[in-house]
Amino acid sequence: MGKTLEDKKAIVAELKEDLSGAKLAFVIDYKGLTVAEITDLRSRLREQDAKCKIAKNTLMRIAVEGDDNWEAMTGLLSGTSAFIFAGEENIGGAVKAYNAFQKDAKKTELCGGVLDGEALSVDNVKALADLPTKDELYARIAGAIKAVPTKVAKGINEVPASLARALKAVAEKEDEAA
Repeated sequence: MGKTLEDKKAIVAELKEDLSGAKLAFVIDYKGLTVAEITDLRSRLREQDAKCKIAKNTLMRIAVEGDDNWEAMTGLLSGTSAFIFAGEENIGGAVKAYNAFQKDAKKTELCGGVLDGEALSVDNVKALADLPTKDELYARIAGAIKAVPTKVAKGINEVPASLARALKAVAEKEDEAA
């Protein structure tokens, strides 16, 4: 039995909600995946606070219609499409989770994605896996900020220590001369 108009409207509303909370959306062709494999993919993505949603391309087309951030996705809507949504915090983690799943399953094909209103090629989406997370960036920045005062403190402490060694050397030479 087909979906009613109300069911379709509910699906479109869910897709719009998922898109509103996402920074990145990418499309995969899931043809040939079993229910267990899709469940595995979803659980891997859930660990990264990302979602996988399967919907008809026409419903996704309706969901992105008129939205400048996501309209670029219309070029990716063909075949058996599953949509993966990732927030700003977990873009790299979501792509890594998908790549790990794809490496194990070898049944899906990445079609492309959209980030900040720009269409991304397959290679561009795969490159996002190398991005550090926001927490990793904060840690790097904190480490760099902490390193500067530490180096300054060592430099400042070295001045009196060098002066003390120089004075000691001068005093020892005077003692030897006397």
